[in-house]
Amino acid sequence: MTDTEGVADPTLEAEGELSLARIALDEGDRWHAAEHVARALVCSPALPEVHELLATLVDPELFSMEPPVFLGEAVARAHLLAARGEEAEALEWLVSAQCAEPRSAWADVPWVRDAALPARLSPDDVVQLLNQLYGVMADPVAEDQRTMFAPYADFLENAIAAFPTAAGLLASASIFVRRMGDPERAADLAQRSMDIQPSFPAALALGYAYRSQGRIEDTERAWIRALDFDPGNLAVFTDLGELLDNNGRHDEGLAWVERALERDPREEGAFPTACGMRFRRDNDIAHLVALADYLREHPDNGYAEGVLARTSGSRYWLSEIPRTYESILNLLAQLPENSGAVSCTVTAPEPPSAFLAFSSVAPGSSIEVTDRPEPDAWLPVPDVFDEDEPKTLVWTPDGEPAVAPPAPESAAAVRDLATSQWRHLPQLFDDAVRLAGLPLPDLLGVMVHPPAPEDKTDWPRWLRAIQVAACLGIAHHLPDEPWRSSTRRKVLFELAFGPEDWVSEAALLAMVATAWVEPPARTDVAHVVAARFLAAVEAGCRRPVTIADTLALLVLATPQMPPKIAEFAVGYYQKD
Repeated sequence: MTDTEGVADPTLEAEGELSLARIALDEGDRWHAAEHVARALVCSPALPEVHELLATLVDPELFSMEPPVFLGEAVARAHLLAARGEEAEALEWLVSAQCAEPRSAWADVPWVRDAALPARLSPDDVVQLLNQLYGVMADPVAEDQRTMFAPYADFLENAIAAFPTAAGLLASASIFVRRMGDPERAADLAQRSMDIQPSFPAALALGYAYRSQGRIEDTERAWIRALDFDPGNLAVFTDLGELLDNNGRHDEGLAWVERALERDPREEGAFPTACGMRFRRDNDIAHLVALADYLREHPDNGYAEGVLARTSGSRYWLSEIPRTYESILNLLAQLPENSGAVSCTVTAPEPPSAFLAFSSVAPGSSIEVTDRPEPDAWLPVPDVFDEDEPKTLVWTPDGEPAVAPPAPESAAAVRDLATSQWRHLPQLFDDAVRLAGLPLPDLLGVMVHPPAPEDKTDWPRWLRAIQVAACLGIAHHLPDEPWRSSTRRKVLFELAFGPEDWVSEAALLAMVATAWVEPPARTDVAHVVAARFLAAVEAGCRRPVTIADTLALLVLATPQMPPKIAEFAVGYYQKD
């Protein structure tokens, strides 16, 4: 179904359409009158004047049902069918409109709330309508959205009164009232259904109602009872597993899910659930990588995507940029707002990006570095490149930008993509495809000549977000080249092993994200990330390395990381 654009004053818009409809009727043009009435219904579904004029049209066939069906025509047809006693079909059209646009109260009309209406239908008719509505009802429906479904709630209560012993209707009604925020009533309806005719739908609905009340053991018993009626329903196995896992019974929960996987190793609910549970159990990134691989094979599995997002959530590098550890930023955090230029001293080089963030907040500031201990943090990692080999560098040995600013349009594109939080790494990688066409010099330049953030008080996090976005853009550069010999791999590698900086982290993250979505790159990326982390650890034996902890976290986000390196990274990160 198609819809019209929103208007500032729906009632005025509806009245305008009604005026046009009356003119058309005066001219004998019932088809155009019907068109304007349909548009008025979309603007104001419950306006009495709309329904008065609609009633004069009488004939439902005035409203075309040729696809695509206009939303207003479907609603108008529903009302006219109801007026001539064809309520079952009328409700089908009305519910179809509700499913197409759930935010409007299409059913807020007297005939839907008529207490005698359900008796002119069958219980199966009511259940079919409810099943359609479940497709657009949140679980539970937000309080500010319940008014849209309130007419159906009244209709349902009338149906329950008309068919008090219809077990299937009571079970389906339990689901509706629970989603509308009344789990106690839902449990009562489901239990009544079980008492009348024990069934899978009734036991399942009873379990959901109990779960909404926090009655975990009762939920478990109800769902196990449901499996007596349908022993092969793997979705219930998964629901039981999640129920127990969420309530501290992790091994029991995983056992239920693994029983489902024994029957179907790639089951659409059980496989993602098992991946999430296993990751939470042992923090092995391989489980989430397996889930990401599964999601590429089943891109329409929204549940799998949700599990990946929830499990990645609030974990550094998997869903957000970690905090920084530079002393210069500790000073920055203590500066009063609009403090102006300051002079300060640090005992050793810190990431040039940290200095850039500092000077962006306090322009004109002077930062003196009193010593340059070996290995020099502002030089590329030793023994990685041939001395005369050309390298991609964005910082000079003095911590100054080594590349030109980007074109304004390129800076804007990176700015629009930059974020310090994301749902999961595959989504972050896929979003960056928008930067694939940007010139490589611009992607390099924007990392050291960044556009300003809207909130200038959080320059460090903003700069890191810009650098991550730019490096992910590089990860999409010339994507048809095989990874190992590609330009994108070469540039990211050289950035990673260049001066010790946030850019190094961003380059490695782009490689890690690539490994998540391109399995052939995984072994190489794991080697690169491990080597860069170990170089930082070695340097840390002789001087401070502010990015070592965040590099350790990158190790733990990398597919196919050798277990000994991952174990060492865990211990290194937890040492403090």
